[in-house]
Amino acid sequence: MFDVQHWLVSLPPIAVYLLVAGVIGVESMGIPLPGEIVLVSSALLAATGVVEPEWVATAAATGAIVGDSIGYAVGRRGGRPLLARLGRRFPRHLGPAQLTRAEQSFARHGVWAVFFGRFVALLRILAGPLAGALHVPYRRFLLANAAGGLVWAFGTTYLLFTVGRAAEHWLKDISWAGLVLAVLAGLASTWWLRRRAHRVSAAEPAESAQSMGPAQATESAQTTGPARTGRDR
Repeated sequence: MFDVQHWLVSLPPIAVYLLVAGVIGVESMGIPLPGEIVLVSSALLAATGVVEPEWVATAAATGAIVGDSIGYAVGRRGGRPLLARLGRRFPRHLGPAQLTRAEQSFARHGVWAVFFGRFVALLRILAGPLAGALHVPYRRFLLANAAGGLVWAFGTTYLLFTVGRAAEHWLKDISWAGLVLAVLAGLASTWWLRRRAHRVSAAEPAESAQSMGPAQATESAQTTGPARTGRDR
């Protein structure tokens, strides 16, 4: 986080905005990149006055919406074989287990998975390509995509910007302490989002197993039935 922020300081503001839009856009297409880290670092940088928060948020929202739309088009054209190829290329992020959890989220929440997926690490990467592969109507996808992208980008940026400015005001005589406090707030928000993603990932397989219980019981009964008949004979 500190290395990213130190590097961003050396760039002109326009380059920071383009970097935010580019990294988040490519991540939204289905390629794992640290979009969240870039956004958090840029928002904290805005609190120091180096860049403008409204342009950081606009760049992040644009990258999210455009990237998701491109990912949707690619997923609709390539379908499941494309997702399987991405899984082989990025097994840690897009392997079969992650893809199954993402599909369960779509099956359970429908198009709302696109909106809330913007706040969850796994779905943020897979929402566009998976929605296209599952042939979600594009108008519904675009509405959820735009709403999620705007809320995530502007909410995250202004939350961290406000925290950073408040810390700078309260601790203006110890500027480094204000920066450390702002960074800790950014790390805390990132930790919370990842914890939420972990809970979603852990809960959905459990619910799926629960729903399969009766079917498994029926299959077990059918299996034991002939065995008993065989012994009776």
